[in-house]
Amino acid sequence: MKSDDEILEMVRQDQGLAELLWEVCEFDLSRGDHGEPVRLSSGHALEAVAGDFTGGTFFLCGERRSIRPVLYASSEGEAGLIGHSLAEALEVMIGLPSWRDCLKFSDGGDLVTMHAAAEHLEHDELRDQPELGAQRVQLAIALSLDLATVPLLLARLRDAVAGTTPDFLLTVETGEEYGSLFGPWLPSRNRAWS
Repeated sequence: MKSDDEILEMVRQDQGLAELLWEVCEFDLSRGDHGEPVRLSSGHALEAVAGDFTGGTFFLCGERRSIRPVLYASSEGEAGLIGHSLAEALEVMIGLPSWRDCLKFSDGGDLVTMHAAAEHLEHDELRDQPELGAQRVQLAIALSLDLATVPLLLARLRDAVAGTTPDFLLTVETGEEYGSLFGPWLPSRNRAWS
């Protein structure tokens, strides 16, 4: 497995790879500013490395070493771990391009509910972006990452988010904590999936 820094350097050195990573995962190394000062409840170091189109930020947590946990903070005030390393987080993002919605429609982190949401989202992705499957394979190969099954990726994502507390709670300067990435909704809330 490549280190976090090796992966980041590969993307920085290859504009085509950076564009593919943006197209598939909405992971953009040029968007590392979160917009407000934040810190981890544990006091561990926090390094913003990328952002997404919604204003969310991806952080590496802890002192610099070969792999560090990855925390995602949305612009809506939710945050949580999404992988124990950058490689693991990217495998989730590549294999589950709609990972945010799998969390949003998770009924508070229920894995069965996340599976139901993923099935609806996969149907939508295949209809709206037929080229996505080939792009995911291309990106995984370029980054030397595995394309795991959806059930395995959902379990990894759920376990990572569940492991956010207590050390990886994101707070603002006043001490107010970001909410969980687990949303309260069921897939039935989305009428397009009924």
